[in-house]
Amino acid sequence: MQRNKDGEQSLFKLFGLFNLLFLLSVSSLLAGSFEDFKKTQNSAFTSYKDKRDAAFSNYLKAQWEEYTAKTSKPLYEKQKPKSTLKTVQKKIVSVGPLVNIKIKKKRVEKKVERVKEKPVFIVQKKSIKPKKQIIKIQKKDLNLLFFAQNIALDIDEKFKKARYYPKNQEGISNFFNTLAMSEYENTLMDIKRITEELNLNDWGVYLLVNTLSSSLYYDKDEAKLFSWFMFNKLGYSVKVGLSSKHIVLMHYSEKIIYATPRYTFNKKKFYVVSYYAKGSAGKVYTYKQDYPDATKPLDLALKTLPTFKKDERVKSLSFREFGKVYTTSFKYDKNLIDFMATYPQADYETYFNAPMSQETYKSIAHDIKEYIDGKKSSIGINFVLNFVQKAFKYEVDQQQFGREKVMFANETLFYDKSDCEDRAILFSYLVKELFGIGVIGVKYKDHMATALYIPMKGDTVKVGRRKFVVADPTYVNANIGQSMPQYKNKLPENFIVVKRDNNEQ
Repeated sequence: MQRNKDGEQSLFKLFGLFNLLFLLSVSSLLAGSFEDFKKTQNSAFTSYKDKRDAAFSNYLKAQWEEYTAKTSKPLYEKQKPKSTLKTVQKKIVSVGPLVNIKIKKKRVEKKVERVKEKPVFIVQKKSIKPKKQIIKIQKKDLNLLFFAQNIALDIDEKFKKARYYPKNQEGISNFFNTLAMSEYENTLMDIKRITEELNLNDWGVYLLVNTLSSSLYYDKDEAKLFSWFMFNKLGYSVKVGLSSKHIVLMHYSEKIIYATPRYTFNKKKFYVVSYYAKGSAGKVYTYKQDYPDATKPLDLALKTLPTFKKDERVKSLSFREFGKVYTTSFKYDKNLIDFMATYPQADYETYFNAPMSQETYKSIAHDIKEYIDGKKSSIGINFVLNFVQKAFKYEVDQQQFGREKVMFANETLFYDKSDCEDRAILFSYLVKELFGIGVIGVKYKDHMATALYIPMKGDTVKVGRRKFVVADPTYVNANIGQSMPQYKNKLPENFIVVKRDNNEQ
């Protein structure tokens, strides 16, 4: 019995020792795992390329709020007339100085001829063969077509690991963290380089980033999240929100973007540009705070044209004036037309003050010059007015495009049909450049005309202390000074200032 008892005690001692060793080993493993976990977390925290990302990542995990979208008011309070008016054509009074159109020549940089130096012969004892210089060509990870332009960018492999999962606020934070710890700087540098090379405005950058995002991610929500990350890194004020588990991308704009849902945060308006002309985006859950230092608004102004690879084509326009047919042929760039076609509805100042392509303007100006040089200025300006009235068919945007679309001057020349504001924009550009006179857009509730700052008789509108003579590019056969009967005694809703110092072509 005693031996059994001693044996049991020995067994218990052995078992206790085994348990102690087991607990110690498990504790050691757990301690190691915890330390590894801590190291992983610290590594993740210190892996952020930008110190702003750590704080913003925490902010993304905070409670989001619900916001309701509002849609911007339409461009016109009343629908535009579905057909235009015609009047009996009369010859205009010949007044003013003689026309002498000057077409600016394209600046050509003078090539500096280098003086050829006499060769110096050096006699060497041994002929040394020059080493071949190896030029390393840097290959890019991704090649894309952007308006027929080949562009190349560096892409980090971690981009592909970024996933919107789970499909909620946590998934957005996870996606952000993956990108924040990636080598995104090279991609940003490439975006900036391409922006400079192609002379892109903010809208061009918007399209460039979205083209890149769509090529990287099949999932539309993940593409939007990538765009959001890149826009913020580029300094643009852009937010994301959740609507039925889907991503909503919102861009801050100081100027109104028509027919586009918007949300207001801290008195700043953010537009869901991807929902342009598609109705309301509904309610979204999102955050108030901006990404640090990302304050740039999306500015749709087109002060200079992008420099895409040209796809030049030729078009002709003609019209009849007192029994005689006048024709003009001009070059246009299809890639530029395609770029302009992507525009949402910006404010009228954007369209009235955008340049026309140099090739297009010069070819039209050359033909007009042949027709009107040496004649009185009233005849010359009226000729251009009649050209815009008659060279195109009239059709409202809803019939032509299924939505309201304001055209740039280049677009009006390209399309066979146009309505009142399109013609007003084209006419104002031509008279400003051809004759150097002041011109404004005259906006009514359902119509757009122009008015000129010239000393002629006729219907006028008053802007401040100045009187401008009405010139309506939609009122067929009307001369300078003739308003459409229904607008003759109506006060305009507002005026669009056309800058005279924008001679960029």
